[in-house]
Amino acid sequence: MKSKLIGFGFILLVTVSANAQRRRRGTVNTDTITSNYHPNESFAPLYYSEKGNEFHSANGDPGPKYWQNRVDYQLNATIDTTAKTLTAKENITYTNNSPDALPYLWLQMDQNTYKKDARSNFLGGFVAPGNQHTEGYQLESVSIMQNGKVEKVNYIISDTRMQIRLPKALASGAKINLLINYHYNIPGTFGGRTDYNQTKNGKIYEIAQWFPRMCVYDDTRGWDTLPFLGSGEFYCEYGDIDYSVNVPWDMIVAGSGELVNPTEVLTAKQISRLNDARKSDKTVLIRSAEEIKDPASRPVHKGTLTWHFKMFNTRDVAFGASNAYIWDAARVNLPGGKKSLAMSVYPVESNVADGWGKATEYLKKSIEYFSEKWFVYPYPVAINEAGTAGGMEYPGIVFDGIGDKGKELYWVTAHEIGHNWFPMIVGSDERRYGWMDEGFNTFIDIYASDAYNNGEFAPKRDGEYAPGGGNPADEIVPYILDPKAPTIMTAADAVGGNYRHPLVYFKPALGLVLLREHILGKDRFDYAFRNYIHQWAYKHPQPDDFFRSIENGAGEDLSWFWKGWFYNNWKLDLEVVNAQYVNGDVKKGIQVTVANKEKMVMPFTLEVKLKDGTKQRAVFPVETWLVNKAVTYIFPTTSEVESVTVDPDGSLPDVNRKNNFFLMK
Repeated sequence: MKSKLIGFGFILLVTVSANAQRRRRGTVNTDTITSNYHPNESFAPLYYSEKGNEFHSANGDPGPKYWQNRVDYQLNATIDTTAKTLTAKENITYTNNSPDALPYLWLQMDQNTYKKDARSNFLGGFVAPGNQHTEGYQLESVSIMQNGKVEKVNYIISDTRMQIRLPKALASGAKINLLINYHYNIPGTFGGRTDYNQTKNGKIYEIAQWFPRMCVYDDTRGWDTLPFLGSGEFYCEYGDIDYSVNVPWDMIVAGSGELVNPTEVLTAKQISRLNDARKSDKTVLIRSAEEIKDPASRPVHKGTLTWHFKMFNTRDVAFGASNAYIWDAARVNLPGGKKSLAMSVYPVESNVADGWGKATEYLKKSIEYFSEKWFVYPYPVAINEAGTAGGMEYPGIVFDGIGDKGKELYWVTAHEIGHNWFPMIVGSDERRYGWMDEGFNTFIDIYASDAYNNGEFAPKRDGEYAPGGGNPADEIVPYILDPKAPTIMTAADAVGGNYRHPLVYFKPALGLVLLREHILGKDRFDYAFRNYIHQWAYKHPQPDDFFRSIENGAGEDLSWFWKGWFYNNWKLDLEVVNAQYVNGDVKKGIQVTVANKEKMVMPFTLEVKLKDGTKQRAVFPVETWLVNKAVTYIFPTTSEVESVTVDPDGSLPDVNRKNNFFLMK
């Protein structure tokens, strides 16, 4: 025992001595360096305010007792194209999987956002004129059904929410049916996400947020009843939706899910063409521009037709309807030999060079990429619909702009269908945390652009990501420097218009790029991110679930990054303070000191360029800053150095690049 202790003591002495020598050899007096950096802020322990629990595990997965409620919908709707109204009967089957008895239920009533006194009118500091309002939902009856018994129920409506006050609390594990009959005036082009608009050959109806939907009841805050104000989008429960839409005979309906009665609403030729499209990687016309005015393109020539759709394990449905649609489709090839169908519907105005004739190809390729890279697309159909809602997403269908073409059409198509992964599959609360759908989706779009047709539309540089077309790490800097800019974690509706895209789309997407390419590496990040998607598919993750999931999957404490990038707009400023030859001798190497001048920390790369044109690089981990505001490193050069640069590729969001470069005298 004694001999072992002596041996251990000798090893310890050698180690300490070596470390002391290392410190002495690399030590430079950094007391004169001014800096706003304080290591205890970035690396303080106990980042998470709560421990993991039975519902949300410490590793970021759903816990063993995780639960969520289920909602199934049956809907029968009719569009009156003369009165511009939608009338519907709704039967909601609500299953209470929570441990709580529920004495009341809350529903989302999004159409009420168009009422003159809606809260959303006062959000942007400008109240819309009187001709840009509707009366919202007009309820004809509201009843409940349990055990086959139907009875009217007491309810109140508050802005875009409705509370149903039950005569008896809904027990844990019990089901109830809500029966709601209603109608509303369809908004015109002012509707934004849902509207009707005129084209050369007829009107296009884009119908979304068209039925009362259950609010989420979860283990985080109980009923999530934030009103719909516009920027904060949706938070919905999962279930099956069976819906029918009755429209005039000459209209085509393109809806979420699968059309289950094609023989009733399509011609034999159209059914045959759809079958051809299911076997074709090239786009197949289902209804051409020349057929729009041809009565033979419809199975009947008077009255109305009812289009019947079903969609399983979804949180919502939407549809487009028009007599002006060109319609095409192509097969989508998914991992494991699975197939889906990509379709586009658009008016003749969109059928221009580099226009909507390419939309189905863009849709198909985006789905194939996202499915291969992250999670297999789960639905039988995906639809790209052209209208004035331009850039809006719902499960299995996206509304893009009539005038979109070229790279803009590709980018908007990839982005909107990408939302089927975030938040349609990974069901985050985008009404509170817009970055968990817009930011994540923008991130996966970046790499989709790189992959499409050997980078035809790469790099992605649009209104969502580096809109100036330059280096994303530089373009984000003005928002980091802006003292008025909100943080990523700001409530979705509290992010003002000028900051929405930079802080909800751009900054979180760039944050994931930094994690993937500079902090964790591609393999570790991709593994952790895929695990997060698979663990939370069709469930409701909170921000901490994401943070914990990435940390555990990648094996890295990233609290310093979440604090600096997501919870704060901390600045990063790395400076090459000094560079000098060791003991003044070129052949002994060059000693470089780099300081961290601001609160944000990052791993970084340091490069020396020799006068003979060669370069040397060293990579420094984030632990460089664990206790120090500056670091000194000796490059083993043996010839004259021309310059020293920190972050030579400009990949970090450094707020002052002027001090990143040191020119040797």
